[in-house]
Amino acid sequence: MLSTLVNAGRVLDQFTVERPEWGVTELAAALGMSKSNAHALLATLSEIGLLKRTDQGRYHLGWRLLTLNHVLLHSTAFRAEARPVMSRLVERFGETTHLGVLQDGQVMYVDKLQGTQAVRVMTDMGVRLPAHCSGVGKALLSGLSEAEVEAIAASKGLPAFTPGTITTLEELKSELARVRRRGYAYDIEEVIPELCCVAAPIRDGAGKVVAALSISAPFYRFRAKKREYREAVLAAVEEISRRLAETRGELVG
Repeated sequence: MLSTLVNAGRVLDQFTVERPEWGVTELAAALGMSKSNAHALLATLSEIGLLKRTDQGRYHLGWRLLTLNHVLLHSTAFRAEARPVMSRLVERFGETTHLGVLQDGQVMYVDKLQGTQAVRVMTDMGVRLPAHCSGVGKALLSGLSEAEVEAIAASKGLPAFTPGTITTLEELKSELARVRRRGYAYDIEEVIPELCCVAAPIRDGAGKVVAALSISAPFYRFRAKKREYREAVLAAVEEISRRLAETRGELVG
C-alpha cells in the first residue's frame, strides 16, 4: 500500500505547466516502471478525480484537485492570518507581496497579492523555486538545522540564475547565519535581474518557522525604500506570528 501511494505521488509530480498531459507509455518510461503498473495508477487516479482521461487515451490533472486546493488554502491558519496583512502592505507601498512555504526543499508560493505599480512580478500560487536564491527561501531555510540545509543543497543543487546568486554551500551557510541573527533575508537581484525583495519568517505558536512573507520591488525603488520595506515586513510577520500563537492558545485552552 505504501509503495502504491509513493508511486501515485510520483505520477502526479510529472504533471507540470510545461508537460500537462501524458500517455501511458511515455509516463512508464519517465518513471522507469512497467506499462501495466503505469496504466493501473493512471486509471485509479482518474477514478478518484485526481486525473482525467481524454478521448485520445491520454491523461491530465482532474478537477478534484481544485476542490482540495480550495480546502487547503482556506483551512491553513497562517494564510488566513497573513492575507489581510499582505493587503495592507500592498495598499501602503503598491508593491507585490508573497507568502511561501518550504515544500520538498523548495519554495512554494501559497499566496500572492500583485502590486499596483507598473512592474509585474511573474510568480503565481503553486509555483516552486529553489530556496537558496530568494528572500522567502532564505527566510524559510533559516528555520532549519545545518544538516537539513546541507541535505537540501545536496539534493537540489545551488543553480545560478544571475551573477548575484549564491552557488556554494559555504556562502549559503554564512548567509543563513546572518538571516538568523537579524531576522530577515534579502534577495538582491539573485533570481531576476533588477528585482529585489526582503522577507522574514512567520512562526507558529511553538516558535517553528511555518512560512515566510516578502515585499518585492524593482531595484531602483527597493534601494530608495530598503529600510522602510524591511521594517514593514518585520512588523507584518510579528503580527501574523502573534495571531498564530493566540489562536493556538485558544485551541489549547
